[in-house]
Amino acid sequence: MIALLTGAFVMGYMAIAAEHFIKINKAATALITGVVCWTIYVSFSSDKHLVSEQLTEHLGELSGILFFLMGAMAIVELIDAHCGFEIITRRITQTDNRKLLWIISLITFFLSPILDNLTTTIVMISLLRKIVKEREERLLFAGVIVIAANAGGAWSPIGDVSTTMLWIGNQITAVNIMVQLILPSLVCLAVPLVILSFKLKGKVERPEAEGNSNETLLSRKHQYVVFFSGVFVLILVPVFKTVTHLPPYMGILIGLGILWIITEIIHGKKNDQDRHVLSVGYALQKIDTPSILFFLGILISIAALQVTGILSNVANWMNVHLASDNLIVISLGLLSAIIDNVPLVAASQGMYSLTQYPTDHYFWEFLAYSTGTGGSALIIGSAAGVAAMGLEKISFLWYVKNISLLALAGYFAGAAVFILQFYLSNL
Repeated sequence: MIALLTGAFVMGYMAIAAEHFIKINKAATALITGVVCWTIYVSFSSDKHLVSEQLTEHLGELSGILFFLMGAMAIVELIDAHCGFEIITRRITQTDNRKLLWIISLITFFLSPILDNLTTTIVMISLLRKIVKEREERLLFAGVIVIAANAGGAWSPIGDVSTTMLWIGNQITAVNIMVQLILPSLVCLAVPLVILSFKLKGKVERPEAEGNSNETLLSRKHQYVVFFSGVFVLILVPVFKTVTHLPPYMGILIGLGILWIITEIIHGKKNDQDRHVLSVGYALQKIDTPSILFFLGILISIAALQVTGILSNVANWMNVHLASDNLIVISLGLLSAIIDNVPLVAASQGMYSLTQYPTDHYFWEFLAYSTGTGGSALIIGSAAGVAAMGLEKISFLWYVKNISLLALAGYFAGAAVFILQFYLSNL
């Protein structure tokens, strides 16, 4: 059974990694992989009822992540429908290449911890199209946005799905992860920016401004109300968890409910057609459902490996052959450039227990950094990279040639800072 289950999982992983070559959506592959893994497990088990109970137990845990993602995506879509992000774009008037790169990157870095790296990448590349006309220049900016979004998302409990998983799993706490990772993450971004600052010259040409189709339905006051209300409820999610000790998805759901009421009150007098495109219902239709299904499929696949003891065996092998937490974590970070960081973190949660590494242990903090930023090395290594690839039609080889070495330089620099920071704090 072990060989068959492992083979099915590896084949599924290979298909997910090769999504852009085989032209099959990774959500479909992940769902099939998840069901096949559990089918193999139950087929070889003598206690079918126990397997069903194990699946139900794991699905209960995974649903928290899925509902959190759905709520966060809906809130961001609602802000975008109300032209909330125009508040940011209107204030960017810089045309110098180097200065604009730093501005865009820092905005991305500090927006990503609030909105998450995937959403921030989508928002910032949409913004980029409004301020950079030349495609080659825009591609370079887009590549750096991927690095900035992943670096920014790594130090926030809601900035990256993998960090969120560690937070929900009680491997890390919100305040501690922000304190420990903000400096290494900033270095991870700063190193590529410094290198590029020596190469970039001249000014960018801005395209002609284009209006949003919803702008005629909105007043400036309503635009600001929805933008700041949305950002405020996202920021309050970690606070809600800390105060109530309820899971994060409860905080995101109450935030979505509050924003739903606000928009219903604001647009209550509009006709049905105008109100529909500005409603939470419409925002829910626009969320990235395939990504949510991908997470579901891959997480239940990992659960199958966990309950059959495969992950424990892998952990023992790594402990024996690598014999260093730093080597293990750095290797996992580099591996996340090839394989999505979500299943890697899920696998790590199954391989290493809270008894071995308690909450806020060095291992979990370093894992959050490495899997959050390591995926930047390849365009297919993170959700942010895949989003940029789709939006700007960035080729795999172009990214390798122009961005990968920059991302790796930042990754290793940030890792060195994290290790040094830990060493100095424990003298």
